[in-house]
Amino acid sequence: MLNESVADFGLIGLGLRREMLDEMLIDVPKPIEFLEVAPENWLKLGGRFGKQFKQLTEQHAFVCHGLSLSIGSPAALDIEFVQSLKTFFKEHNIRLFSEHLSYCSGEGHMYDLMPIPFTEDAIKHVASRIRQVQDILEQPIAIENVSYYGAPGQQMTELEFTNAVLEEADCKLLLDVNNIYVNSINHGYNAEQFLAELPTKRIAYGHVAGHYTEAEDLLVDTHGAPVIDPVWQLLEKAYEVHGVFPTLLERDFNIPPMSELLTELKTIEALQQTVSKQNQARVKHSA
Repeated sequence: MLNESVADFGLIGLGLRREMLDEMLIDVPKPIEFLEVAPENWLKLGGRFGKQFKQLTEQHAFVCHGLSLSIGSPAALDIEFVQSLKTFFKEHNIRLFSEHLSYCSGEGHMYDLMPIPFTEDAIKHVASRIRQVQDILEQPIAIENVSYYGAPGQQMTELEFTNAVLEEADCKLLLDVNNIYVNSINHGYNAEQFLAELPTKRIAYGHVAGHYTEAEDLLVDTHGAPVIDPVWQLLEKAYEVHGVFPTLLERDFNIPPMSELLTELKTIEALQQTVSKQNQARVKHSA
């Protein structure tokens, strides 16, 4: 069953892709403490892959990050799909479910994450749908701040919209550090200021990933490259501002050998340890 106390799934995670299955079944290397999957990719998977996945979920902590709930869509919420998620989560002891603050469907599925208009009406609409999902699942969910490349009908800032949805829906936040960095370049805002004004109490866990530089003022969130130094620096700032929270590395394609992924995971571990020690020193000094 989904667990409202999410910190127990560990501090360092990796997005599990099917290409990694055989290697993970032999050994989930340190410092990986939890794994994340898109439930849509595993819900109806049987046979060898289904058995292998069940073996992993019985032995390791898992969270799910959805792709197709389409929480901002004008179309009716797919209740049958949400109920199937609930069954899947119970079967595999999924610790937390998260989704994107976006939409991907209307009359049909668009297979892309589209920006929700930053408006008062959209806040009410999205928050109502999040509450409905939480009622069906009988647990809070986390909503991820997303990368976007246009803001149609904008009446407020991305930060104001995001915070208002979290408060109105009374849900958790999946803090994607790379998305903040990408948006700060594409839309010309201060990433550290944006980060600092997010609600600490709502952070469930974080994402960090790589992106593609199309131009100096246009970054594309791809999850297909190594994390760059400015994003690592922003993650460290996130820990300093909000405390150390569980953080997961995403890599969706151009997946390198596990040794390279472990190098990035160990960077997360080092940043967490550094900030934890700094915070402990401050507490000791002020006592």
